[in-house]
Amino acid sequence: MNDSNPAATKIKVLLADDQALIRQAFAALLNLEHDLEVVGQASDGAEAIALAAERRPDVVVMDVQMPEHTGTDSGDGIAATAKIMAENPSVRVIIVTTFGRPGYLRRAMEAGAVGFMVKDAPADQLIEGIRRVHRGLRVVDPTLAAASLSVGASPLTERETEVLAAASHGGATSTIAGTVFLSEGTVRNHLSSAMGKLGAATRAEAVRIATENGWLP
Repeated sequence: MNDSNPAATKIKVLLADDQALIRQAFAALLNLEHDLEVVGQASDGAEAIALAAERRPDVVVMDVQMPEHTGTDSGDGIAATAKIMAENPSVRVIIVTTFGRPGYLRRAMEAGAVGFMVKDAPADQLIEGIRRVHRGLRVVDPTLAAASLSVGASPLTERETEVLAAASHGGATSTIAGTVFLSEGTVRNHLSSAMGKLGAATRAEAVRIATENGWLP
């Protein structure tokens, strides 16, 4: 709630979050600020991409996990961030999420986000974060930044990563094999190797570990 020139151009903000109550409450808070204006609200990544192209916001506040939009791969907030940045490199994206995982931070930064904050941060901190990224600064939760640096490089090979990424969408081994153009036996071998390296008892657990550490695309 900083005092600045009320005549100055407002920072245009787009909010993307599948939880309407959270999104609308945050919009109401932002619109109370004399230098901020919410120009759109999206419930998934695909809608965020469309609204960003239409409304041309200065800052996008993007949730990470949102439901998939039928027929697209842009329901995920990080995938949507990459698409928005490709279409409008000048926009500044802050990822705001309940899931404070180092892997999300790494993927968000690779997608072009300049901020990563958790939803339980104080409202004033989130609001100031919008102002800071608009000024060209980065805003990253310090605990997550430290955790991300401590994770290290992926132990998975390129093929193991590809197979595990395909497995993250579910489906039988035959489906995964068709996706990555490998035999079912080879897919099973890669999955088994990945699980061993990650200390996972199941395919789903291996996907979770790799995702949380930022080792899946």
